Amino acid sequence: MHYETLNIDIADRLATVTLNRPEVRNAFNEETIAELTAAFTALGEVDSIGAIVLAANGVAFCAGADLNWMKKMAGYSHDENRADAIGLANMLRTIYLCPKPVVAKVQGDCYAGGMGLVAACDIAVAAEEAHFCLSEVKLGLIPATISPYVIKAMGESASRRYFLTAERFNAREALRIGFVHEVATAATLDGQVDTIAHALMANSPNAVKEAKALVRDVAGQPVTDTLVADTAQRIAHIRASDEGREGVLSFLEKRKPSWLT
Repeated sequence: MHYETLNIDIADRLATVTLNRPEVRNAFNEETIAELTAAFTALGEVDSIGAIVLAANGVAFCAGADLNWMKKMAGYSHDENRADAIGLANMLRTIYLCPKPVVAKVQGDCYAGGMGLVAACDIAVAAEEAHFCLSEVKLGLIPATISPYVIKAMGESASRRYFLTAERFNAREALRIGFVHEVATAATLDGQVDTIAHALMANSPNAVKEAKALVRDVAGQPVTDTLVADTAQRIAHIRASDEGREGVLSFLEKRKPSWLT
């Protein structure tokens, strides 16, 4: 598939999806949203891909919504706005539910909807120079569509502050509140992301997929009989899987598992 707003590169089981609208600080519009949805849907179905990196070209990671797109939305009816918002929501959910692990490489500023993109990823690494801002209330708006992912990433307390104040904060603060997992210098950002990606790809592909679903399904749940039964069923199922059997056997035989050979 040809993409107008993205670059897609696949090498050695690693797919890199790069936002490629540097002239507008990688702000997204309808086309970007549709292409990100299509790209992550397609890449998630490719067995040979072990991990995906979401990156961006230019000085900014993502400035949120494109201004021309926002001008057009200002004239939309309520129903048109709702349909438009559902497109964005579906894109974020596609990234969040992608069966492949997704690493965000945040090389520059990340604002508004851009923070939703990062929060929908599994792991985020930011350059020291990057700044973050949930700027919606400055425009009379709220970060509604991105909120499920941003609140999961940074927690309720930090979300209360930054949703309401629209303050700009740096990468170290993003690390402190848990929005990103690591902070790197500009010179080491690529290397740190590469290290994480290769760690992901060294593991059982099926186990990584199931572990991602496990975190998503168990987080925040009370420890009920139903949850106990569900988690017991999951481990029983994966122990009996081809990769589960191969992983244990390769460990006992002191050899590499089949997915690394």
